[in-house]
Amino acid sequence: MKLKKRKKVYKVRNLPPGTMSYRGSKQSDDTHVEIINFDKDSYKKIESKRVEDAFNLKGNGKITWVNVNGLNDVKEIEKLGLHYNLHPLTLEDIVNTNHRPKLDEYDNYIFIVLKMIFFKEEDDLKYEQISLIVGEDFVLTFQEADGDVFNELRERISTPKGRIRGAGSDYLMYSILDAIVDNYITVIEAFGDKIEDLEDDVFVSSSDNEMINSIQLLKREVLKIRRSASPLREVISKLNKTESTFVEEKTHDYLRDLYDHIINVNESIEIYREMIWSLMDMYMSIISNKMNEVMKVLTIIATIFIPLTFIAGIYGMNFTNMPELQAKNGYFILLGVMVVLFILMLFYFRRKKWL
Repeated sequence: MKLKKRKKVYKVRNLPPGTMSYRGSKQSDDTHVEIINFDKDSYKKIESKRVEDAFNLKGNGKITWVNVNGLNDVKEIEKLGLHYNLHPLTLEDIVNTNHRPKLDEYDNYIFIVLKMIFFKEEDDLKYEQISLIVGEDFVLTFQEADGDVFNELRERISTPKGRIRGAGSDYLMYSILDAIVDNYITVIEAFGDKIEDLEDDVFVSSSDNEMINSIQLLKREVLKIRRSASPLREVISKLNKTESTFVEEKTHDYLRDLYDHIINVNESIEIYREMIWSLMDMYMSIISNKMNEVMKVLTIIATIFIPLTFIAGIYGMNFTNMPELQAKNGYFILLGVMVVLFILMLFYFRRKKWL
């Protein structure tokens, strides 16, 4: 797997505050709107392409969850914002998918931005920004494209028996955040398994470039998750301290538990980050040791042949008065001396455990 250089074009967009301009990479032809309206005794789900279908459900004494997939049609989002009296800065942040996780409190709602991370397929890790707006009797979620981590939550809402059916919008907000954080844990565990596999492969890898690329890609992904998970701890801490009237006291108990989960996620990320750095150091040490072994063998070979070359060089000089050159068995005697020297040096290197 090759590392590809990421090419980005940076443009300065000096627009007035509150101007809605979609900044993202996932273009969708239509805006898909999923509307779930429920209370303890009733449940209704609507699939639509128009946000207006959610307007009649406001103020009916039930909880309404509006999930919008597709952010490039800013007019539809603006209609939803006007109906729920959302601040222009909130609408601007919804369609800007490059935000750091954050929380803003307004008079009639809480606005949360965070990253949703999940495996769409095996080894196909998806990062997506999700904007969450919580009011007294409604929850709005916005994401760029179809595919999320809320299928189990939808099933729980559709089931008549369950805590969520009798709870308010604050508990639905907690359930959405909990589903996102649980997937953080799943992703982190998967990366932990990959790191353990790399630890085993690092000693038997035959391709230096392939191993380095694997470690580098893993390091990049862990750092990317860290940038998403680290600010989320601050968001949940701030949410737990909110004094909004529609966040009930009993919901704070769940938020505290959620805060513990995100603390564990961040601690695991830091541990795996250190393991990856250690893995790279270990691999470089192994490569260095292999190189040292090669250099040791070459040095021993050169050392063995130095005296042999010296003897051959002496008797290769073209002097007239060299008595040994006239000896009848001079060649065989010299060859025998070389063999004896060769054997003695091999024996010496073996004794020193250099071979």
